[in-house]
Amino acid sequence: MSNKAILCVDDEFIILETLVEQLEKKLGNKYIYETAETAEEGLEVLEELINDNVDILIIVSDWLMPGMKGDEFLTKVYQQFPDIVTVMLTGQADEESIVHAKNSANLHACLFKPWSEEELIRTIKSGLEKL
Repeated sequence: MSNKAILCVDDEFIILETLVEQLEKKLGNKYIYETAETAEEGLEVLEELINDNVDILIIVSDWLMPGMKGDEFLTKVYQQFPDIVTVMLTGQADEESIVHAKNSANLHACLFKPWSEEELIRTIKSGLEKL
């Protein structure tokens, strides 16, 4: 079993299902695909994975979620784990939030909903190349 993970965080379950389906289809079982429906849950999953000695390579996070927005979540992640590649997925983020994530979370890319499968896979692969 792999000890490398990709974490997807979005408050819409159908989005999480679609992301994991597309990633599994193109990247296979080389990675563990984890999901969380809030930023707070994402932080918990992150901690669990790290405690289980799993390397989180990439986090794909929605921007507009209840509680903590994606740029704030990715900034928290980056402050603790600067080697994790961060990707924001959004249908509604303003330019200021994207710039904030680029500056504070070393944002690798921002994908806009609806994204294409090719765009997602290209972004993930280019993120993996940074590692």
